[in-house]
Amino acid sequence: MTAPVAAAGQGLARARLEIVRPRQADNIKNVVPLRFNPADFKISKSNTFAEIGIPGLETPPIQYVRGGSESLSLEALVDTSDTVEDVRVRFVQRLRDLMRPDEKEHAPPIVRFVWGPTVFPGVLEKLDVTYQLFKPDGVPLRAKLDLTIREYRQVKDQVNDPPRSSPTVEKSYLVRRGDTLSSIAAALYRDPGAWRVLARANGITDPRDVAPGRLLIVPRLR
Repeated sequence: MTAPVAAAGQGLARARLEIVRPRQADNIKNVVPLRFNPADFKISKSNTFAEIGIPGLETPPIQYVRGGSESLSLEALVDTSDTVEDVRVRFVQRLRDLMRPDEKEHAPPIVRFVWGPTVFPGVLEKLDVTYQLFKPDGVPLRAKLDLTIREYRQVKDQVNDPPRSSPTVEKSYLVRRGDTLSSIAAALYRDPGAWRVLARANGITDPRDVAPGRLLIVPRLR
């Protein structure tokens, strides 16, 4: 039997998962190794948009609602055919434990995928395990792992990002339930008192007359 370690000629992989939180005192326990470097990995990112229903238009305008978290997916191979250990004990169980809530955090651990310059923090969202090689007694020696890691970013880090609204660029805004001109002005201009600019641009005489679904022109501030 030829072990993939010998066949690949690359020894132990440098790609790994590291537990970020909760950390353990023994640093070795914070590292979840992958036996081989993956052949590739994919990073996905999506945004959510809302269609603005305007009668008579074949293609309605869309408005950005929010961003979606990134995800990293990869396929990894773990193998113990050189030592004939149970691959579940050596590799798979460590990964399965990352799907379980920690007793102190009451949530699965926060991890990061590390491979050379690539560092991707997140939580293990999905784990598919396919066993491929067995001893005569049924003990698995090789497993293919399909992993998906969902991006994790702390709120304080996102708040410190550069602001995504600019008072010097003209745009439009779709009124939502509960909005007022002053709250819209605060969000877009960072100045609740700028509601008068919105009122003038949209011909609004009653600042309370902002029904949900109305598309407002948001002029730039000079």
